[in-house]
Amino acid sequence: MTDQDMTHRKNAEEHASRSDWSGSEVCVLASSKPWHREVFDLEGRLPGVTWVWVASPDELDRVLSRQQGVRYVFFLHWHWRVADSVWQRFECVCFHMTDVPFGRGGSPLQNLILRGCKDTVMTALQMDAGMDTGPVYAKRPMSLAGRAEEIYRRAAQLSVEMIEWMMINRPAPVPQQGTPVEFKRRTPDQSELPSHGQLADLQDFIRMLDAPTYPKAFLIHGDFVLEFEEASLTGDDIAARVRIRKRRDMEK
Repeated sequence: MTDQDMTHRKNAEEHASRSDWSGSEVCVLASSKPWHREVFDLEGRLPGVTWVWVASPDELDRVLSRQQGVRYVFFLHWHWRVADSVWQRFECVCFHMTDVPFGRGGSPLQNLILRGCKDTVMTALQMDAGMDTGPVYAKRPMSLAGRAEEIYRRAAQLSVEMIEWMMINRPAPVPQQGTPVEFKRRTPDQSELPSHGQLADLQDFIRMLDAPTYPKAFLIHGDFVLEFEEASLTGDDIAARVRIRKRRDMEK
């Protein structure tokens, strides 16, 4: 945790302990990934705030149609397009792993690592009609070291800290500045290991896909698929865990 984040956390704890905290609000937390729920620790820290979790569009629609007093809808990691009627009615905040307007679009972690980036910025921005084009509430630095799962858990923890900071400080979002650079969402077939390059790049390729629910780096050998994870580079060698399975019909 950075010194800035430690200061934000200290301020949040002090603010939450004051008797004048207004509270009495509902915040919806939308995520299709398990690690966000696992690191979330704000229950009871901000008196008067009710946290409601949703993991699918149907759950989101059901909650928003019935729940009164929704202050924010925080989209931590969401696979689906958010209906215009949702972000137009509610203040929707999404978290994106780039320093927007650089890196708008899909698969930010993988696209950053492929570009050789070692660090990035977690951005909290207001959702609008565009893809990651909304005004920005806050940005925090973040390391890209480790396996994809470790990076996603780091991002989840940072997002929770940013949510706490937002609930205390209620920042007004400011428009993005700079020249947009858009990322394209990767497809599963792009996870096949490259046949040329440096060992360090190969390790990066394996680790950037090494997280639950993501297509692992793979090779096809006849009727078999070899999937790679937990890669480590030592000297002139990469050691990795390999899972071998039969090819599915759709992979032939």
